[in-house]
Amino acid sequence: MSFNGNEGEFITLREGSEMTKRYRNTIQPGEVIGVFMGKEKIQAILDQSECKGIRFYFAKNERNENTLVLVGADTNENDLVSGLIAEHLIPEPPRGGNSNDLNS
Repeated sequence: MSFNGNEGEFITLREGSEMTKRYRNTIQPGEVIGVFMGKEKIQAILDQSECKGIRFYFAKNERNENTLVLVGADTNENDLVSGLIAEHLIPEPPRGGNSNDLNS
């Protein structure tokens, strides 16, 4: 099988809110529930010549908080490890915008 750039599915707010609630029910108050990365960094990964999408690795940062490591992946499902790899995402909490069904 190979990646074509159209992997993944859109879901409803209800589905997403049920999934994020199940996760929040497994952690302690104040633990990271989400992360943010700016469009420019994401676009830079996607703009690599062989990139068909982004793989997200679950990770722990130096403060032992949940985060993600992002790396492009090619048609053959290989990580583009010689290209751009991203982290240092902005955690929620403390920054998370308005309360909504995905974060509350």
